[in-house]
Amino acid sequence: MSFNCKKHWENVYGQKRPVEVSWYQVGPTVSLKLIASTEIDHAAKIIDVGGGTSVLVDKLLDQGFRNVTVLDISSKAIHYVQERLGRRAENVCWIEADVTEFKSSSQYDLWHDRAVFHFLTDTEDRTRYVRRLKETVKPGGHIVIAAFAIDGPPKCSGLDVERYSPEKMKNELGESFELVNSVSEVHITPWNKDQKFIYCYFKKIINSCNRKHHIFKS
Repeated sequence: MSFNCKKHWENVYGQKRPVEVSWYQVGPTVSLKLIASTEIDHAAKIIDVGGGTSVLVDKLLDQGFRNVTVLDISSKAIHYVQERLGRRAENVCWIEADVTEFKSSSQYDLWHDRAVFHFLTDTEDRTRYVRRLKETVKPGGHIVIAAFAIDGPPKCSGLDVERYSPEKMKNELGESFELVNSVSEVHITPWNKDQKFIYCYFKKIINSCNRKHHIFKS
């Protein structure tokens, strides 16, 4: 029987409260710092891919961002966040979709993904993901992807994961994206276990003939 990705995540969010999933964060500190470093303005179009029940959307609205989209494969996760936000949910665009199959009629200034890309253990799925990036992010736009580090857990939510270094992530995304910065984080799960993450900040190259290859680690 083939793996049903949507069914898996609907089950996860149907069986666990948001504070009970291993990737739960009280505050998305590293993501917010990297987003701030891009210096995008409050009118910029942002998409949080695989947003799940993360409070990133809450924090972005608090900061005054006006064009935020949340994409997730789970309707249960989306519904939970909509209820949490109350009337503020009307100010967010909600998309229920598998990111590898996502089609957008517009482009975004910033793409954020914490803990989705590392679940793509199939080469074809990663290829489709990168294709979505190329189609969906504006030239000169920003990409923040957080995945398990090389020495992070080999599995999550009962699934195998692919672990990354900044260099490995850069190789996956290809020549259309410049690696600007990378930040390590040791995330503490709700049951006090370490999960080592690597956050990679890329820019989509405008002119491939003039690109620079700088890596700054903090």
